[in-house]
Amino acid sequence: MTAEGMEKYAYKLVKKIRIRIHDVPGALGKVALELGKHGAMLGDITKVHVTTQYIVRDIIIFFDSKEQFEETLQAISEFKGYKILSVEDEVLTIHEGGKVAMTPTVRMETLSELRMIYTPGVAQVCRYIEEHPESAPQFTSIGNTVCIATNGSAILGLGNIGVLAGMPVMEGKSVILYKMAGVSCVPLLIDSDRAEVIVDTLEALSKTFSVIMIEDIAAPLCFEVEKKLQERVDIPVFHDDQHGTATVILATVIKTIQDLGKQKKKVRIVISGAGAAGMATCRMLREYGFRNIVVCDRQGAISLTRKDHMNIYKEEIAKTTNEENETGPLGEVIKGKDIFIGVSSPLIVTQDMVRSMNKNPIVLALANPVPEIWPHEALEAGAAVALDGRTVNNCLAFPGIIRGTLDARASRITYPMKIAAAEAIAELAGKREEVPNFMNPAIHRRIAEAVKSVVIL
Repeated sequence: MTAEGMEKYAYKLVKKIRIRIHDVPGALGKVALELGKHGAMLGDITKVHVTTQYIVRDIIIFFDSKEQFEETLQAISEFKGYKILSVEDEVLTIHEGGKVAMTPTVRMETLSELRMIYTPGVAQVCRYIEEHPESAPQFTSIGNTVCIATNGSAILGLGNIGVLAGMPVMEGKSVILYKMAGVSCVPLLIDSDRAEVIVDTLEALSKTFSVIMIEDIAAPLCFEVEKKLQERVDIPVFHDDQHGTATVILATVIKTIQDLGKQKKKVRIVISGAGAAGMATCRMLREYGFRNIVVCDRQGAISLTRKDHMNIYKEEIAKTTNEENETGPLGEVIKGKDIFIGVSSPLIVTQDMVRSMNKNPIVLALANPVPEIWPHEALEAGAAVALDGRTVNNCLAFPGIIRGTLDARASRITYPMKIAAAEAIAELAGKREEVPNFMNPAIHRRIAEAVKSVVIL
């Protein structure tokens, strides 16, 4: 299955069907027609085996539900001369056994190598680190190791599914960091929703790492954890759901307003979502110089005059945004805006809402796995640019930010570092691209260089 195919229908149930069909014209078409009849999506088709009369093929199929899958499979199995040989869950197969493992970086094939790696030779480096503690990152794995910690309370678009169910996401980020930035990661599950427990745990383990990434912890707990932890450890604490997401959103906004000839100081922005990503995006945009911003949550516009469903973080945002004191639901606030940024809930934006925006609006509908509005619908309604979370994704930002942080031996990740990353991402996008190609490792190296260049030790 191609990465593009999996990504496009990532919110669906993915199955790989091995089927034997007659080697005659139209036989495969009959299967495809039946899939369409049941509303299933056809993916990659691979020829596995050929005999005189039959062809065995592997077919990737995307379903909306288990019920749809069972009904479709039953219909195909009733075709005369067709035989379903096996059914595999393609996603579970990829994840089986986990996606990361600790492996050595040195050779140990002789007794001499063993004695240098372990006793008695290891004593020499132990004594050296004892005398020169600052050398530990150089002579151990600490210098290139990052902790990725979660309590499982806000996993992607899945919500509070617990630490065990969140582990595949932590492993996935570990794979991305290793493949794109050469960073070694340790996923860590902390089964608690108490800030003091999470902070105490990570502080106690902090000497093992050069960066701590906290992931998929629900707001407002994530804000408290990040703040308290950073006050207590001498290495960077990075909350990717906030700062990685905000960085790539800023990069996309920089590139798209440049392409459309819009001016930073004049564009009007509405952000849907007052969680970790929404708050951080608002702060990042303001740090870069955008001024006309309104943040909406489920109750509508956040403002100084609103009294219900507020907290200290929303009150802080209210002091620096919504200068015109707009009120009401998103459907009212979106009117006359140039840019919509969604980090909230699926399918809450209609085409009429897009039509109510200023001419040639930018729509970044980033809720996962289903966006606030499908990009094609936003484009039909007049959007000049419409993107979802498959394109504007924090995986474009965090590998380069973390690599640059490690290379610079930075003690904190600052706004200048994140802005340098955003500007690099925007600059690296091609003429007809809103963002560059994530799968190109050179992109992440360039972002890392930009981050490292602004670090002040």
